[in-house]
Amino acid sequence: MDRLVKPDRNEVQVLFIKSQKCSSTFKLTNLMHTMTVAVSLTTTNPSIFSINKPFSIIPPLSSSNYTLQLIDYHHHHPPLSDPPDAVTIRTAMLPTGKAHHDDLRRLFSKPGPHVFRDAVLTISFVGPTVAEFLITTHHTLTHERFKLFTNSLSQCTKPQLTSLIKPAIEHGNAETVAVLIKAGANPNFRDSAGKSLIPYAIQSGNFDILKLLVDSGTRIDNSVDLVLHEAAAMNRIDFMEFLFDSFRDELDVNSVNQNGETPIHVAAIHGHVEAIEFSVSIGVNPNAVDINGSTALHFAASNGNLNAVEFLLECSNVKYVRNRFGKTAFALAEENKHFQLGETLRFGDLLFRASRVDDVHALKRLLGEGAWVNRTDQNGWTALHWAAFKGRIKSVKVLIDHGACVDLVDDAGYTPLHCAVEAGHLQVAILLIGYGGSQVSLKSFQGVVATLDLESLEKHVTLISS
Repeated sequence: MDRLVKPDRNEVQVLFIKSQKCSSTFKLTNLMHTMTVAVSLTTTNPSIFSINKPFSIIPPLSSSNYTLQLIDYHHHHPPLSDPPDAVTIRTAMLPTGKAHHDDLRRLFSKPGPHVFRDAVLTISFVGPTVAEFLITTHHTLTHERFKLFTNSLSQCTKPQLTSLIKPAIEHGNAETVAVLIKAGANPNFRDSAGKSLIPYAIQSGNFDILKLLVDSGTRIDNSVDLVLHEAAAMNRIDFMEFLFDSFRDELDVNSVNQNGETPIHVAAIHGHVEAIEFSVSIGVNPNAVDINGSTALHFAASNGNLNAVEFLLECSNVKYVRNRFGKTAFALAEENKHFQLGETLRFGDLLFRASRVDDVHALKRLLGEGAWVNRTDQNGWTALHWAAFKGRIKSVKVLIDHGACVDLVDDAGYTPLHCAVEAGHLQVAILLIGYGGSQVSLKSFQGVVATLDLESLEKHVTLISS
């Protein structure tokens, strides 16, 4: 005979609740038709668990209920063990049908063929407290612990499942998040601040969790979630691309946080050039100012982020913008002793000065050191605008030879040729036209400045063209 009794389950599930007495019941049925069976129940950890009837008698074809209880356990986390604790069921036939407690103790204290080891019931703890403990203490669950986690959800309500999803995301375990959603957790849960789960997924740094939430239907409220800000702070371009593609209709890429900062401000604060570049590529305004009038360039310069400063100088026109404290980006760099950065911020100024005074040697040196030839000042003028306006023909030649754009317009729509004509510099105007300058009709300059000999200019242009 294989066994004398049959348990109604393979494991005993204990609903664990902090600071409360925890217990669970199970049932044993006597399989013998005519014989009474004696039962002995023991646990692998008697210092933690007790059973209300460690010795008992079950009449033929009858059943008996038993209660497993946690003994005076005052900890806030469940007493998990590996391997799990268990209840061992031993039985013996009792021909007399009756026995006292001491008789049963003696019966099972003597090993022999008369004692059957009928079953071993695993003790498992279930409920939200157990699930949360497993989530928050293990970033990666072993196979056994993952089984415990899955089992622990069996006694959780849907609101309890939903309350577990945020800590699961924060601890970066995509498997547990997937199990919770499958079990009934609401992926569109919002916390007390109105935030969706998406910002927490970004902060976890786990792309699988982010994708899982989006695939599960999680939506955002960008005025609260500010998902691009979150991703920019971490320089996670993969997150930014995915978020932009997934929530294009809900995203205002120029939305601001409580400090008036756009994603490009956040990226600049951290010196994340890749995030700055991506932000610009999707339409974030590099010239935007926060509540203090500071631009992304102010932050990059203040924090000494050289690469960020160089990129922002190329894509924005805010080098001379003063914040509410009257500081330019250059002033902040100097103030914080980022002297090399200060030179970078002054590069354009030095280039403009050399162009104005026709310092060809300084021009060549600055351009050789990496000064951007088409950088603009606060009015949109390039060094070529300045050289043309001042009639510095040698500087004009050097600048054009180094890639200066002859048709670049300033904030008023003027090209370097316009500047040369307005200032009456005939030779410079001829040179610019010879290099393929503005296609604007020469007659359009008539009346702009009376000192320019337009007929002579047209004659020279004709000679050049022929």
